[in-house]
Amino acid sequence: MSLELIPLCSVDVTLADPIFVGDGPSGMRLVVELDDVKITGDRLNASLLGKAAADWLTIVGTAGTLDVRVTVKTDDDAIIFCQYRGRTEVGGAGIGTIYVAPTFETSDPRYAWLNTIQAVGRGVTEGNKLHYDWYEVR
Repeated sequence: MSLELIPLCSVDVTLADPIFVGDGPSGMRLVVELDDVKITGDRLNASLLGKAAADWLTIVGTAGTLDVRVTVKTDDDAIIFCQYRGRTEVGGAGIGTIYVAPTFETSDPRYAWLNTIQAVGRGVTEGNKLHYDWYEVR
């Protein structure tokens, strides 16, 4: 059985300066707050809601593990919680390509389909800007 990737949306993020927690039992910990989030696509358009959005990033060697949580509000006023984990390579050249697996939660019936999908995505950073392309897996 083969998988199909259906375009879901593009995600543009403005990152705050990282908060360096330091080495701990899980590795080097950084908290990177998300200052702005814009989601655009044929089926989903939304923006950051509130300020409780961040990546709790851990780095062990050259492996970076993302743990991101964000709440967004769609252009038609639905509220959606998005959470994703992912991986990237971290080295002397900075952060490499980021691979993520987003999931969604909402009580809005117009977007209930999001509660049942698995998405995947690929992202790149440039300075404090992060751009993802996300796909629904079928």
